Amino acid sequence: MVSMELSIIIPVFNEKLFIAETLKRVSAVDLDKEVIVIDDCSSDGTRELLQELAGASKGDEGFKFLFQDKNYGKGAALRRGFKEAMGDVIIVQDADLECDPQDYYALLQPIKMGLASVVYGSRFLDGSCQTMSFRHYFANRFLTFLANVFIGQSLTDMETCYKVFRREVLDGIEIKENRFGFEPEITAKIANKGYQIHEVPISYHPRTYCEGKKIKWKDGFEAIWCIIKYNLIG
Repeated sequence: MVSMELSIIIPVFNEKLFIAETLKRVSAVDLDKEVIVIDDCSSDGTRELLQELAGASKGDEGFKFLFQDKNYGKGAALRRGFKEAMGDVIIVQDADLECDPQDYYALLQPIKMGLASVVYGSRFLDGSCQTMSFRHYFANRFLTFLANVFIGQSLTDMETCYKVFRREVLDGIEIKENRFGFEPEITAKIANKGYQIHEVPISYHPRTYCEGKKIKWKDGFEAIWCIIKYNLIG
């Protein structure tokens, strides 16, 4: 078994309805961990709520709150979070309650056993994606297929929220994408460093745009460009 210190990185933008419950669920996971929350200049009251929580915790209970000076995007928030993280294993956690932090145990098992250095949680391995809209299902499957063509792996879910890395995997990788292009960028750069990405099934509870879902059709075109750019251009 490989010993490790764990960092959870949570990028947040306009998630006032969900962020408190997200943090509660992350905190409930019985693992020694630090939790780094990066507010990406929310405008719906999320920022003020997090500032209150930051003042109340004062760094206690392993929580650290960071505040971007403008809305840069998910990739930029994660870039900052990775730099701040102290753990030698890092998990990306979205703030929208679509994924369950209780899956951390399964996600970490291949790393604990020394079987993998990178683990992705797949929504497509156990049927959890059945409630996903057809449009999002098709887009996710197509983007993952396209990425596999370039990186030579057999992923089922490149766009998953849950990505787990040993620290040394991220060392030397510069994240350039500020928005959702982070997903294909990090996948390409990990594969180009020679790491095999291990997948485990996760639970998934998709939400609608009315509930705050943010990814749009134009993000799909950005992802296609990033797959090409980071595999063919560098």
